[in-house]
Amino acid sequence: MKQVPLLNLLATSVALSALLFPPAALAQYVWLDEKGTKQFSDMPPPPSVPRNRILKQPGGTLPAAPQEAGDVKPPAPAKAEPTLAEKNAEFRKRRSEQAEKEKKAAEEAARAADNAKNCERARDYQRLLDSGERIVRTDKNGERSYLSDEQRTQESRDNKRNLADCK
Repeated sequence: MKQVPLLNLLATSVALSALLFPPAALAQYVWLDEKGTKQFSDMPPPPSVPRNRILKQPGGTLPAAPQEAGDVKPPAPAKAEPTLAEKNAEFRKRRSEQAEKEKKAAEEAARAADNAKNCERARDYQRLLDSGERIVRTDKNGERSYLSDEQRTQESRDNKRNLADCK
């Protein structure tokens, strides 16, 4: 008794698979013959039929109908899908370019920070020069000396030139 439901199940699965997977014999070609009559067949049209007269073929691909007989252009070659190795190479290239951009941006930010720090020091030094306070320098022998008025004026001119680059 248990074999009967098994046979029913088997018969049902065969019937469903037959419905889900139509046979290849249903593939149809449709073309116009010399007289302009539509021809239907499961076989390809004879070689004497030009491609622009084929209306339907299996797979749903239809040939492009040229506008004029002398204006026939070959179809553009299909662009091939890149391989996995090519995709990986492109990914590595994009990643290295991005890393290079980030590195340049970090260097530029560090340079801008250094420039801002140097400008702030130059502004502080200019305020000191303009204040009139006595400024002490230490020479290479370690001896202290004060800036003269001429030296102070020269230092102020040089520092103002450096400040001109600061914004």
